[in-house]
Amino acid sequence: MTLQELLAQAEARLDAAQLAYGHGTTNAHDEAAWLVLWRLGLPLDSDLDALAGRAVSGDEAAAVDALIARRIDTREPAAYLTGEAWLQGVPFHVDRRAIVPRSFIAELIADGSIDPWLGEHTQAVLDLCTGNGSLAVLAAMAWPEIRVTGADLSPEALQVARINVERHGLGERIALVESDGLAACPGPWDLIVCNPPYVNAQSMAALPAEYRAEPELALAGGADGMDFVRALLRDAPRCLNPQGVLVLEIGNEREHFERAFPRLQSVWLGTSAGDDQVLLLTRDAIVEGQP
Repeated sequence: MTLQELLAQAEARLDAAQLAYGHGTTNAHDEAAWLVLWRLGLPLDSDLDALAGRAVSGDEAAAVDALIARRIDTREPAAYLTGEAWLQGVPFHVDRRAIVPRSFIAELIADGSIDPWLGEHTQAVLDLCTGNGSLAVLAAMAWPEIRVTGADLSPEALQVARINVERHGLGERIALVESDGLAACPGPWDLIVCNPPYVNAQSMAALPAEYRAEPELALAGGADGMDFVRALLRDAPRCLNPQGVLVLEIGNEREHFERAFPRLQSVWLGTSAGDDQVLLLTRDAIVEGQP
């Protein structure tokens, strides 16, 4: 059997199983490539065409078959099976203690979209709801002169974040804090980035098994998805410096967001998923938009 044939078989099995994607891949082909390459110990950015004719041993094929079967039988995201996820080309450890990282804020950090609101005054950045710490790590990499803090309510998630902070040699640059929202993070901050729990109750009830495998604490945002966001916008002004800004991800909840906060003057930032996933608020905008 060749690698190309093994990949084709894996893709067909995943496709027939009608799985849900969105934790690093969006389709059966890419998921099959990820799992097969990982199981065979090959780089995930390998040239599949160049490897198409590579011979696969019986033991290798059996190991891949078992991994594909586990993905289908458990409905766990592939990232939990491999113990790794990637954002902007940077690898991160992940397990079921933390949500699989996939924030579009990572794109905005990497491409400089947030930079126009930063400057010499920017010294302290908070990654609120840090999860496995990926945004905190990317922020520390992008802005090497800035002090970064990652905060999360879940001590288990912070254990995973610590693994990633140490993995990337950033233990002296990133502090990790257990905090319920901003309660233990008074700042003042020059930039807060936050990918909070924002999934509304109706959508939570309809989530496929892959998403239910993740900590509910990191997903569920109440009836309209805005419970955490309400508390955040209430508390943010006292935790931001006068020139401070908040970058907030709300996924597919723009309608609920605008209904909950009709007076807010938001700047919507374009991402690969469109222009309604992530918004930026200045401290002044938050103050002026309060109910």
